[in-house]
Amino acid sequence: MEAFSAGTLAGAGSFRCEECGYGIALHERDQVPACPHCGSSSFKRARLFEPPTPIQEASETDLETPDWLAATRGQLDEPGDYLAFEDGDEIRVIALHDEWTRIGRSLSAQVRFDDPTVSRRHSLVHRCDGTARILDDRSLNGVFLNGERIDWHELSDGDEIAVGRFRLFFISAERSPAGRTGGRNVAIA
Repeated sequence: MEAFSAGTLAGAGSFRCEECGYGIALHERDQVPACPHCGSSSFKRARLFEPPTPIQEASETDLETPDWLAATRGQLDEPGDYLAFEDGDEIRVIALHDEWTRIGRSLSAQVRFDDPTVSRRHSLVHRCDGTARILDDRSLNGVFLNGERIDWHELSDGDEIAVGRFRLFFISAERSPAGRTGGRNVAIA
């Protein structure tokens, strides 16, 4: 058996789709997925000093508010800022309490996605003085706010944040709702 004491194993690192430029990060034993952006299965190693092929940004018609968002908002009891997203058959809602909330693949991320389209340190949400901002934390694929790639931007109620292949929605609940509405299973953390 050959031992590796330095360097990157053959299958580990950052790769870009040869068709559309979408980036993924793989560990040495990960299976190469189909590209979440275009479906291609052809990837090449991403280079540090090579500009990536631009990914076509979403158009206004691609941005649809999911049916579950209004029902989820109706189930929130406390005023505050939240991130909501689909996780299989469940809707997850994360209350943003801290000044900084990390989003990524890292075990230290408060909002964690174990997926090769998400960088370990993908993005940050910063809350201060009644405002919330989303920042790209040097991610491979970037952060998209309402279909537009951003480095940092102030968040408004209902904004859609794309992190890798995941869609998160920023909810700023001003007051407690008068009554709850039914809907899918919602897990609030």
